[in-house]
Amino acid sequence: MKALLVDALNEVRDGFSVDRVIADPELNPQFITACRQRQLSDAAVDLNMNLLNTRKRTGLAHSSRRTVVRNQDAYTFAAEMAIRSLERKHRTTLDRVLCDPELAGEFDTVASAIAPGFTPLEYRWAALGLRKNRRLRPELLGRVVPTKVIGPILIRNLAPSELPAEQGLYLLLNHEKVLYIGEAQNLRARFKKHLDHSDNKLLARYIWEFGQGDLLIEYHVLPEGTRTDVRKAMELELIRSRRAEFNVRR
Repeated sequence: MKALLVDALNEVRDGFSVDRVIADPELNPQFITACRQRQLSDAAVDLNMNLLNTRKRTGLAHSSRRTVVRNQDAYTFAAEMAIRSLERKHRTTLDRVLCDPELAGEFDTVASAIAPGFTPLEYRWAALGLRKNRRLRPELLGRVVPTKVIGPILIRNLAPSELPAEQGLYLLLNHEKVLYIGEAQNLRARFKKHLDHSDNKLLARYIWEFGQGDLLIEYHVLPEGTRTDVRKAMELELIRSRRAEFNVRR
């Protein structure tokens, strides 16, 4: 199988790296088609993962063409929040997300909701760059305690009554940074409090100055019976990992 995968890769790669072939929404379908022509019938995600693992185990010919993307600072934050969201929602990894066409499409949707106007390849390449630069450290508690992750959703498109009256975590962000992270016994009541008049002075001032137009919320519903100390530990991990602007560092 390895030889057939490499043969399919070499047919379509046009000098690009394995990462580019996997992440590129135009090149990757060509690679999958080339695999099918060689009678490789595995699911696309498995073919991509096998190619990635082949690269990691044995190495492949170096690429002769660099992938150049534009204005990366404008969407790197969106890529980070999108991959973090999917890692927690699906309890998966960046490699798995990019190798699975369905998850990769979901990643694109989340990233474009935060910073619209860029291509799927740009978002995906930015996520790979974050890992290369060691900016995607694992959020370990999120792996241990299962959560139901929803969002990010523009606040103007969400009525407070749509949030569950259950315990969980929440992130308030715009297209550039995470503004505030909190935990609550009742997500709906806590969110309504922020909209009425947040008890976090910096967040209240931000909403007063800039309004709610560009604010997004992502919330994580925790299982019934999760202890308060566990919820607070998860909140602290998120504050440190996501570098929340308006939280007091502890």
